[in-house]
Amino acid sequence: MEDEPEREGRGETFSPDLMHAIFKHVWSRRTERGGAADEAIEIEPAPETSKRSRSTTANASALQVSCELLRMFVAEAVQRCAVIAEAEGTTIIEPTHLERVLPQLLLDF
Repeated sequence: MEDEPEREGRGETFSPDLMHAIFKHVWSRRTERGGAADEAIEIEPAPETSKRSRSTTANASALQVSCELLRMFVAEAVQRCAVIAEAEGTTIIEPTHLERVLPQLLLDF
């Protein structure tokens, strides 16, 4: 496996394995709660499988895109927080800075 400093030097901060684990966790929680994980998709499963026993998989390309999107989101959030911290005359980014930029950041993404 790659070393962390080597990955950070290339701008990769999130691994596809981490994204896959996050997705699996969310999918499993939705099925446990009885939530509609496949609500928008009306596909009839094979007769030998039930909705609960079907596994949801993620394409490797989708995981890579998700990693890149998360990396860009975090980088943009930090940059916007740094601008606010600098305007206040401090070099430390605090949670209040994130609270101020998060609504607009979510709308931009």
